[in-house]
Amino acid sequence: MIMQDNLVIVESPAKAKTIQKFLGKDYKVMSSYGHIRDLKKKELSIDTDTLEPHYVIPEEKKKVVSELKKNAKAAKKVWLASDEDREGEAISWHLCEVLGLDEAKTSRIVFHEITKPAILAAIEHPRHLDMNLVNAQQARRVLDRLVGFRLSPVLWRKVKPALSAGRVQSVAVRLIVERERDIQKFESEPFYRVNAIFGLTNADGSQSEVKAELNHRFKTHDEALAFLDKCKNAEFRIADIAKKPLKRSPAPPFTTSTLQQEAARKLGFTVSQTMIVAQHLYENGHITYMRTDSVNLSSLAINTSKEEIVKLYGDTYSYPRNYVTHSKGAQEAHEAIRPTFMSKPTVDGTPQEKRLYELIWKRTAASQMADARIEKTSVNIEVVPAEADADKALAPVNAKQHPSPVFVASGEVVTFEGFLKVYKESSDDDEQSASADSAQKLPVMKVGDQLTRREITSTERFSMPPSRYTEASLVHKLEELGIGRPSTYAPTISTIQQRQYVEKGDRKGSQRKYTVDTLKGKIVTTKEKTEMAGSDRGKLIPTDIGIVVNDFLMENFPEILDYNFTAKVEKDFDKIAEGEAKWNKEMKTFYKSFEPQVEKVMNARSEHKAGERELGVDPKSGKPVYVKIGRFGPVVQIGDANDNDKPRFSQLPANKSMETITLDEALELFKLPRTVGQFEGSDVTIGSGRFGPYVLHDKSYVSIPKTIDPMAITLDEAVELIQQKREAEKKRHLKAFDEDPKMEVMNGRYGPYIAYDGKNYRLNKAQRERASELTYEECKEIVENAPEPKSRRK
Repeated sequence: MIMQDNLVIVESPAKAKTIQKFLGKDYKVMSSYGHIRDLKKKELSIDTDTLEPHYVIPEEKKKVVSELKKNAKAAKKVWLASDEDREGEAISWHLCEVLGLDEAKTSRIVFHEITKPAILAAIEHPRHLDMNLVNAQQARRVLDRLVGFRLSPVLWRKVKPALSAGRVQSVAVRLIVERERDIQKFESEPFYRVNAIFGLTNADGSQSEVKAELNHRFKTHDEALAFLDKCKNAEFRIADIAKKPLKRSPAPPFTTSTLQQEAARKLGFTVSQTMIVAQHLYENGHITYMRTDSVNLSSLAINTSKEEIVKLYGDTYSYPRNYVTHSKGAQEAHEAIRPTFMSKPTVDGTPQEKRLYELIWKRTAASQMADARIEKTSVNIEVVPAEADADKALAPVNAKQHPSPVFVASGEVVTFEGFLKVYKESSDDDEQSASADSAQKLPVMKVGDQLTRREITSTERFSMPPSRYTEASLVHKLEELGIGRPSTYAPTISTIQQRQYVEKGDRKGSQRKYTVDTLKGKIVTTKEKTEMAGSDRGKLIPTDIGIVVNDFLMENFPEILDYNFTAKVEKDFDKIAEGEAKWNKEMKTFYKSFEPQVEKVMNARSEHKAGERELGVDPKSGKPVYVKIGRFGPVVQIGDANDNDKPRFSQLPANKSMETITLDEALELFKLPRTVGQFEGSDVTIGSGRFGPYVLHDKSYVSIPKTIDPMAITLDEAVELIQQKREAEKKRHLKAFDEDPKMEVMNGRYGPYIAYDGKNYRLNKAQRERASELTYEECKEIVENAPEPKSRRK
């Protein structure tokens, strides 16, 4: 092995490959594959007296460490080039400690883009390890480990085994639970929105159309109809025209949080997907470092952006800007996420990489472009009642507070596109952004012009509850509250879903009726229409277990779940990073009050389990009915554990919630299982499990589709489902062999394959085409000559 004078250690092999190209043969670039040591997985690994962490080298990292040690020993100089954030600084410190590196010979280099100039500049300006950054990372690791390892056993005893708690994840769940409760409490009320289409005769005699909306919403159907009735004989004229020039400025370049939000809205990416794709773009040298809360751009980026904008769109579109980061303690405050080369509007890569890169390029370019100039026109159209109706007020009930309603027509003309030529920021409020996009172009009008009424429509609408969080809006909320930092958003959102505290909704919603009244001529026609409402697709919804865990922690550990406490902790980490606080001291202060509380809650006795709720009494047995968290999830229970008779249990179906289930709905679950008859000499039983209702026959289960009511299913319908499953099974089993019952040719999701002794073996294209004709000898040969399965690295 040739040993180089210079050894550069980075975190990932992809980054090592890119950097090796820039540094040439005098340097060897190796990867540490992330952290080379960590706290033990199944132990606290923290001295509870000193709060010093005990680090170990995991088994899977020993080979990597051995290789790094050998190369570090032979090199004249070692360069530590892990990422530029606190996590990266900690990785470099662990490398120093484990590899026994001499501080004098070791240089720490940082860069926020993987380009040749950036790497060479970093080599020319090395620095030493920043122990303040390392200690800030250690403080976060220790605090999170203390909270997780001390709270989780409390949950195992008091709620359900195999649960976990976490400092940031539990606060994120709290946000989702509180939003869900706001939605449950919300009572939707109808209101009536009135829109009109008017005709205007132009100076040349031609006709134009003007769309307008009434600036008042009616609370009742009768009020809306009364207004339409008054409009039958009324005249409509222009009372006021206001023209207002507006400027729209571009959004600043991307931070981690804003990239996650926009990628979710515009590209449909999950938060973790965005970070994985961005990591690839960064490691391949296409974008700057993707964990940052800075909106700052380097002067080089501003100048190259200007060149590109002038080249593509002309001088008038260029407007260089400096953005200032307002985020307190912006720990990664180097530069926003931007392309490394603005001269490349596109890059090669996967479809996801191309789309995310294009989004980043457009946002960066737009941030350096001129404001859009818009002329907004607002026209008030007054309703002039006919003489016969003049004494009848057209105004709402309280005329002092609300002047007579007028129709308002709005129009926008973009006089100069500016940055809108390249990019427009999305909004979580789809309805609002849709109406903003549909601004009409108004004809030439003047005050006093008469309009002819073509059509006036009153549409019933409903007040909307607060929206459930999406991944993007949850990131926005966490950032707004100062909870977490750029590196924590994606893992937090992944964790709460993996723990099954939160799930993504998949309901389309339900049909809702609404009324539309249309005035044409002198006749009002009323139609009842239907729409889908209450869709929760892709929205974050708390599970029953998530709600119970949240309530238990809120009752017993309110400080841990307090938004201000969690945000304060982040500020404490920032102080440690800036050298203004000692990390051990901060941790000891926290642990001193936290540990006694854990012991108190752990040893407290309570009659009922967390989340248990009594629904009422079973009229048949006279025993109480509870809903609670069982060993395998939420259950309904009839009777108490200390009764002579054993309690009866029924698993709560996925479409029912512990918070909202009623006594009648709970008792309905005990009508199953029920036997509907016999088939082939065995009972046919209808039952219900966690994943819905099923038919049980001869130890075989068949799911009942949602279109069939399990309480009303007949024997014939159940037998049909059994036979359908058998037919599907037959199609799966293509061929069996008398020579060896373990050998079988099967038909799977991706086509035919051989199943033998618990393992599956692939067939080539020619073998797949004649799968049902394969002989035993051919199958045996395929099994014997199959390649060894590749080992999977987790």
